[in-house]
Amino acid sequence: MRIALGQINPTVGALEANVDRMVRAAKEAAAMGARLIVFPELSITGYPPRDLVEKPSFVRRTHEQLLRLAAETAELSTAVICGFVGASSEPEGKLVTNSAALIDRGQLIFRQDKMLLPTYDVFDEWRHFAAAERQSIFPFEGKRIGLTICEDAWNDLQSGERLLYDRNPVDELAQEGADLLISINASPFEMDKRHTRRELFCGIARRRGIPLVWVNQVGGNDQLVFDGSSFATDAQGNVVAAARSFEEDLVCIDVDSMRGERRESHADECEAVYDALVLGTRDYIRKCGFRKVLIGLSGGLDSTLVAAIAVEAVGRENVTGIGMPGPYSSGHSLADARALAVGLGIRFEVLPISSAYEEMLRLLDPVFGDAPRDVTEENLQARLRGLTLMSLSNKWGALVLTTGNKSELAVGYCTLYGDMCGGLAVISDVPKTLAYRLTEIANGRHGNTIPGSIMTKPPSAELRPDQKDSDSLPPYEVLDPILKAYVENFEGPAEIAAAQHLPEDLVRDIIRKVDLNEYKRHQAAPGLKVTTKAFGMGRRFPIAQRFRE
Repeated sequence: MRIALGQINPTVGALEANVDRMVRAAKEAAAMGARLIVFPELSITGYPPRDLVEKPSFVRRTHEQLLRLAAETAELSTAVICGFVGASSEPEGKLVTNSAALIDRGQLIFRQDKMLLPTYDVFDEWRHFAAAERQSIFPFEGKRIGLTICEDAWNDLQSGERLLYDRNPVDELAQEGADLLISINASPFEMDKRHTRRELFCGIARRRGIPLVWVNQVGGNDQLVFDGSSFATDAQGNVVAAARSFEEDLVCIDVDSMRGERRESHADECEAVYDALVLGTRDYIRKCGFRKVLIGLSGGLDSTLVAAIAVEAVGRENVTGIGMPGPYSSGHSLADARALAVGLGIRFEVLPISSAYEEMLRLLDPVFGDAPRDVTEENLQARLRGLTLMSLSNKWGALVLTTGNKSELAVGYCTLYGDMCGGLAVISDVPKTLAYRLTEIANGRHGNTIPGSIMTKPPSAELRPDQKDSDSLPPYEVLDPILKAYVENFEGPAEIAAAQHLPEDLVRDIIRKVDLNEYKRHQAAPGLKVTTKAFGMGRRFPIAQRFRE
């Protein structure tokens, strides 16, 4: 029996379009001789649908599209496994379930509801769904198949690891006699997670002696990027079929001979992060209904990286860079920005802000009185740039991409209503040290057209004379490991200082900056998650609070 791994890119809420995509893939799988095609978790609705599932009309129309999928694949020799939001049959509790259906020749012949509902990091499924009490195997073409939905299989850990749940659906299905496991997923990308998944699911197959088919969603939905990377293993845990990462794909596996197509990609994890950012940017722009984007090009590394990603995401003809030199901008900054725009082939406009800055000072100085110049005047320049970009955004209908990195956002080295203005924070989960590596990748992708000075000059906001980031921050090679330990691993200051051989006062100062700038991050544009803990939907700290490390 041939099974097709239907790795698709659904859009949340685009129910009709998602089913259209699935029907096309099912027809292609039938032409390839597949008896069954497997689609990802919640493939009809897209993942995560969040509070859309609270709308009765959403649930009703999802059911209508499930029936349409059955009707439009009825004449095919290929059966379909898909994910959908179903109505709960229980008299109490949540009204809907995260479900999977097996459809064959126009009939829904099996339904499985998700048992383990993750509520941590970016997941909030207990908020929405009723959990299944048990799972069952189903017979199909001489196989006894166990069907799990994402988290249901992630509780099958090696002995000694801490379990999140007291049930193990994989173990229960194996004990029931399953001789093939199918897992449908909406598993977001983060660095090194593709390797972790492979190890986990190959281990499941090997320990149970059962072949396994693992299918994942691909594409960007808001802050999450799904990498696909679907695969199948034999009963010994060897990968025998694999789909590409970061693009739709359709690969087949013969579960009798355990032979399949392998399309491996992205051996280098930094290359994977780069393509995750391209995919997430493209889908956010496209799925929100935009075509064109605006970027404030400063001649610095971060705006360079965002511009390069944007060109790959939506095409150079849809990207405009805006140079906004101010009173403290260096000559090389504008020259580097212009050279970058020429190299990338994007439109470049120069709108100086110095005269507007001076006019604002004339307006404000009578009220400021004798107060000395300070960060207020620095921020005024950033806010004039934000005002300029948002005015162009309104006039042209173009989305502004912000250019701040994770290191800056962590310590508040960014200006509210200034450089934080925009619709998508492309690299807000990219530490500065990683941004350098990604810019090298971008340079190679774009024919080495990025000016070398952009990657070698000291980082600076250029908001006061001879300003450099190092005036108020430690070198990024020191800062980023502190931030990773505190933000992603929740380590304390003494622990970080000891492990990294740093003065504890320095570590405490960085941590204080992180804590004090929570209010800024709550007002930031949504950003694309690529690390284990990103600022945004997966990190929920209060603003008005008094706990200090």
